[in-house]
Amino acid sequence: MALPAAFLSEDQFTCSICLEVFNKPVSTPCGHSFCQSCISSYWDRGGKGGNSCQCPICKKSFRKRPELHINRALQGITEQFKQVANASMWTDQSMGQVDNPNSNVHPNQSALSQAQRTGEMPDGIFAEMMTRFQGLSASGVPSATISYPSEPQSPSRVNVHLAFNSQSMDHGSPPPAYSTIRRHSVSSAEDPAFNLPLCPVHRRELAFFCRTDNICLCSICSNAAEHKEHNITPAKREWFIKKSQVGIADMELRDLIEERERKVEELQNSLKGIQAAAQRETEGAVCAFTKLISTVECCQAEVLEVIELSLRAAEGRTQNLLKDLQEEIAELKKRSDALNQLSHSEDYVLFLQMFPSLSSRPQTKTWSGVSVSSPMTSGVVHSTVTQMMDRLQEDIRKLPELCQRSTLDQSVPRPSTKVKRVQEYAADITLDPNTAHPRLIISGDGKQVHCGENHQLVTDTPERFDRVVCVLAHQGFSSGRHYWEVEVGDKTDWDLGIASQSINRKGKITVSPANGYWFLSLRDQMDYAFRTEPSTNLMVSIRPSRIGIYVDCDKGLVSFYNVEARLLLYTFTDSFTDVVHPFFSPCTNRSGRNQAPLIICPVAVTDQ
Repeated sequence: MALPAAFLSEDQFTCSICLEVFNKPVSTPCGHSFCQSCISSYWDRGGKGGNSCQCPICKKSFRKRPELHINRALQGITEQFKQVANASMWTDQSMGQVDNPNSNVHPNQSALSQAQRTGEMPDGIFAEMMTRFQGLSASGVPSATISYPSEPQSPSRVNVHLAFNSQSMDHGSPPPAYSTIRRHSVSSAEDPAFNLPLCPVHRRELAFFCRTDNICLCSICSNAAEHKEHNITPAKREWFIKKSQVGIADMELRDLIEERERKVEELQNSLKGIQAAAQRETEGAVCAFTKLISTVECCQAEVLEVIELSLRAAEGRTQNLLKDLQEEIAELKKRSDALNQLSHSEDYVLFLQMFPSLSSRPQTKTWSGVSVSSPMTSGVVHSTVTQMMDRLQEDIRKLPELCQRSTLDQSVPRPSTKVKRVQEYAADITLDPNTAHPRLIISGDGKQVHCGENHQLVTDTPERFDRVVCVLAHQGFSSGRHYWEVEVGDKTDWDLGIASQSINRKGKITVSPANGYWFLSLRDQMDYAFRTEPSTNLMVSIRPSRIGIYVDCDKGLVSFYNVEARLLLYTFTDSFTDVVHPFFSPCTNRSGRNQAPLIICPVAVTDQ
C-alpha cells in the first residue's frame, strides 16, 4: 500500500549529489544517504579537496573507503514514494475520534484526529516513526520500511513493519511510545474484526496492554490504581509492533545464517589451499632428499610423516569448525522457523507470551576471526630441507626434529624434550624504565610491569616508546644462548619476545622480523600469533600461564615454550645482525580485564 502523501516530501528521498529521487540508495557510516552510483563516482574522482573518502554533506573523512551496501529499507520506502507521486490520487475521508469511555485521557490528547484520513497513521505516531527512521539512518544502517494496509473490515487499523539492520536495535527492550500521551489507540478497542478474550475479573474485553507489567488489561483494569502510572497502550497496537519485531528478529537470524554459510565456504577453500600446499611440500622434500638418498632415506620418511601429521591436524581442525558451524546454522534455522510460525499466529496473548524468548538474540560464537592456516603454505619444509642438504651429514640427522618444530599443529601437542635443556641457559633479566612507555608502571626490582590508566611524568628520551605500551630489558645479546620465563597468568592480551636495539620507538610501529621485532602475541584471551607479515596464527590447545623464551643468537633462533606443559609453542629462524633485547608488552587494561602484570620469574629446571 502506498504511503500518505501528506506526510512525505520529495526532499526526503532526494540524493544530494544528483538531486534526483534515490536510485539504489546506500548509507555512509556518518549516516547520510546517496545513490550508489553517485557516491561511488564521487569517491572515484577524488571528491572535493582531493579526499577520496569524504562525505559530500558533513565532510567527514574515512581513512578506509567504506564498503557500501544497498539500503533495502530506504529503497523500499523510496519505491513506495514514487508510486504515490505517480498516482497523485488520494481520497480524503474523515475519521471520527475514537474514545474509550473508561479512559482518563484528556480530550485534547486523543490518538486520532477528526481530520484523519482513512488508512493513514496519526500525526504523532507517524512523526515519531519518521524520527526513528531518520535516527537509525544517521547511524549508517538500514532504517525502516513503513506500510499502511487498508482492510475493508477495519479501515482505521495501521500496520507498521519495521525492517531494521540486525546490529541497530536492542530487541531486549520494548519500543518507545509513539507520543507523549499515556493512553491512545490505533483502532477502536471494540473493533468487531477481533474476537477479544474477556477479563476474568470484570468480564470485559482485554483491549489494552500494560508494558510495565507485560499483561493484557480491560478498560477497567487499565484505570485501576495499580496501573495508574504505568505505560498503557492498545493491545492490538502492541500486537502490531511486536509482529513487526518478529520480522526484525527473523532478518537477524538470516544474516547470521548467511555469515556462517560464507565462513563454511571460506574454511573449505582454506583447506583446499593447505592440501595443495602439502602436495607441493611433499614433492619439494622428495626432490631434495634424492640428492643424498643413501644418507637420508630414514630422515625422508620422518619429514613426510611430519607433513602428513600437519595436514591431518589441519583437516581435523577444519572438520571440527565446519561441524560447529553447521550445528549453529541448524539451530538458527530452527529458531527462524519458530519465529515464522509465531508471526502468523492470530492469538496475540500467546504471541506476547512467546515473543520475549523467541525474539531475543541467541548466544552465538563470533566467527569473524576464525580461519584455518598451516605453516606449510609458506613452504617452510621445502626451504628447510634445501638448506640442510648443504650442511654436514651430522646436521642432516637433526632435520626431522627441526621440521617438526616448524610445522607440527599445536592441536596435537607433544611434550618437548628440550625444555630442560634450554632452561640451562637461564639469564637474569630486568626491565629498563628508560625505554618504557609513559603508561607502564615497573616494579622497584625491575621484574614486573603493568599498564596504568594515566601517563606518568617521565623524560621523553630517544630510547622511550611513546605510542606502543611496551618496554625492553637492560640486557642485550649479540651471541650465545639465553633463556628466561615470564608469568602471564590469566591476562587476555600480551606480547613477549625480542627486539633489535636499533628499532623505531616513536609513533606508529610496524612489528615484524623485517623491522627488528620477533615476538609472540595473545589477543582476546584465545588468539595466539607470531608477528610476521601477515601474522602466523597458532592453535594452542593448552593455555599457558608461564611462557619460556629461548634465543640462540649464533643460529638466529627464537623459540617459545609453555613451561608447565613442557610444550614448544613456536620456533622462528632468522639472522640477528644487531644486539637484541628481551621485549615485553602487558597491553592496555581493557576496562580492568587485563590489568594483571607481566612477571619475570626465576627459572627452575623442569624434571623430564
